[in-house]
Amino acid sequence: MTAFTVLGIRPMQSEGRRCVLHFTPNWFAATMGTGILAICLAQFPNAPALVAAGEVLWLSNIVLFACLSILYAGKWIRHPREALRAFSHPVVSMFFGCVPMGLATIVSGTVIFGLTRFGEAAVPVAIGLWWLDAALAVLAGLAIPFAMFTRQNHVFEEMSAIWLLPIVASEVTAASGGLLLPHIPGASDQMTVLFGSYVLWACSVPLALGLLTILFLRMVLHKLPPAHMASTAFLSLGPIGTGALGLILFTLNGNAVLIANGLGVFAGAMSGAALLGAILLWAYGLWWLGMALATTARYLRNGPPFNLGWWGYTFPIGTYAVATLRLAAVVHLPAIAIFGGVLVAALSGIWIVVAIRTCFGAADGTLFADPSLADQA
Repeated sequence: MTAFTVLGIRPMQSEGRRCVLHFTPNWFAATMGTGILAICLAQFPNAPALVAAGEVLWLSNIVLFACLSILYAGKWIRHPREALRAFSHPVVSMFFGCVPMGLATIVSGTVIFGLTRFGEAAVPVAIGLWWLDAALAVLAGLAIPFAMFTRQNHVFEEMSAIWLLPIVASEVTAASGGLLLPHIPGASDQMTVLFGSYVLWACSVPLALGLLTILFLRMVLHKLPPAHMASTAFLSLGPIGTGALGLILFTLNGNAVLIANGLGVFAGAMSGAALLGAILLWAYGLWWLGMALATTARYLRNGPPFNLGWWGYTFPIGTYAVATLRLAAVVHLPAIAIFGGVLVAALSGIWIVVAIRTCFGAADGTLFADPSLADQA
């Protein structure tokens, strides 16, 4: 036994290698949940303490995203064959969509917090990150379904809402584009981002709504997923909340862009249609929210085991909360604003619990487990 072994250096190095080997993209769900909470807190400008807490979370999320990216890059460099196996796994592969969605929260945070903190220097950073995020979202939305068609084995009774993850990434980026619009210099560049956001929204929301229909049928025929997938109950709320939020932002920020590009004759109709679509989507989300709450209450009776999937509670609630608060500001209904505040409060409590348990799980290494490697063994 050497001195290094006595000091625990070699075991620590071995544990570090194991964490890199077993790193999976579902860790990026933590950046999604943290980022959306930061954005939620920024929706209360009359509460400076909440906005300040949101800025701290946004800065922390940038660090977290960078660290996770380094770990994942390390896996691709040191273990490329093992990293590639994720594309053949019917569950792990779905979480590739978490990477662009986590980055989208940083882009939106750069618009919300970065402009105040760093001034106009934050604008080109946000624009550059948005285009990178759009490319990653499109890649996830095409590559993962194609892998499902060609490399993976799926059974209908094992379908869950995680199928939505690679699809929803595009509409999350679209919503970020709607938020970014007023800060883009030049009418032509604004129109490019607006049109691109329309395309991203259309490549995601209709397909996601179709998947929700199939998911309804699956639960009717085969009942609820197992307890370790309890958090998937809320994932169905994600595309609805983000889709509604994107339309609201198109209504608020797209009108001026259309007018500036000579499309003023269509601006009113397009903005009105977007607002109507947002209201209908938001109302549709109420049904899925109620079902998610009922499903979660049923799971809680048996105490579902903790895993990284618990971050699935955060992002869908957060996007629906932001959509609710934005909608309340547009239609001037205080009851909706109160409902949005309740959602943010619930999200804050859930985030604290999940973040603490994730830190403990990361420290003892239990959350580093790649199911695709287990299949290989």
